[in-house]
Amino acid sequence: MSELPTPAATPAAVVDALKAVAGNPPKVRASFAKGRCVRGTYAPSDRAAEITRSLSFTKPSRVLARFSVGGGNPGVTDTNNLVLRGFSFRLGDDAHRSDILTETAPVHFARTLDQMLAFLEARIPGADGKPDIEKVRAFSAANPETLNQANYVAARRLPGSFAGTTYWGVHSFPATNAKDETRFIKFKVSPVGGDVTLSEDEARAKSADFLHDDLARRIAAGDVRFNVMALLDRPGDPTMDVTLRWPDEDNREQVRLGTIVITRLEANAACDGSIFNPVNLADGIGHPPDEIFAARRTAYTISLAKRR
Repeated sequence: MSELPTPAATPAAVVDALKAVAGNPPKVRASFAKGRCVRGTYAPSDRAAEITRSLSFTKPSRVLARFSVGGGNPGVTDTNNLVLRGFSFRLGDDAHRSDILTETAPVHFARTLDQMLAFLEARIPGADGKPDIEKVRAFSAANPETLNQANYVAARRLPGSFAGTTYWGVHSFPATNAKDETRFIKFKVSPVGGDVTLSEDEARAKSADFLHDDLARRIAAGDVRFNVMALLDRPGDPTMDVTLRWPDEDNREQVRLGTIVITRLEANAACDGSIFNPVNLADGIGHPPDEIFAARRTAYTISLAKRR
């Protein structure tokens, strides 16, 4: 008898695998479990309407946002240089709401949902609490594009501040302006004061929660501002593969859509009671065409239900 084919991955299976990799901590997010909820304001630039007619991006609004440290372990230390940092934010009002999820790498670690599940399953800890290194190596050798994210992170110094880090949206978003012209953009969120990084020696002297302490200090000083940038597409860009950067992405034409100013810390319950759902996009920013984005709607809802 031949073996039955492995069923295609589902968003539920991916959420379960994310939790398993982290050791199944209860009542926390499956990814970016450790975080800090904040409030702020968004002011659009005078060029935002050239790119999108979305009222989320062309009108001033209040902002609910969350800074986070990657992985499903809420006890991860802020000095861990193997995990991403995240910045999720909500712009607009109830009628024109957009939730944007960004992280400190410009690519995702898997191209398809099947590949994402296999990546995670290779890293689920065994009885000794550690993943099977040979299994991880074999998967990576067969799927080299899944190392693009880790290689990007490994080539950079440790982020020294949530407020001093560049965040990326890994997806290609179709943006439509008032003239009904549509093109793909990628989101890049840049700290106004530039990136703040730490050497290995500096990192060793920091506490497990130093990013959170630093954030509180900077907010009190009125020192947390980000420019929300749109990187503009060129013909032939890979819009379906989130493991790839666009060619020459760091030197792309970009337009500042607006500026976010974080003004105060917020009780984490304000962010934990619901989700920053990436499919919430006000007219003028469309859903990216890639498979990973398509799965997120279901996955985020499942993750919220599990932590409740």
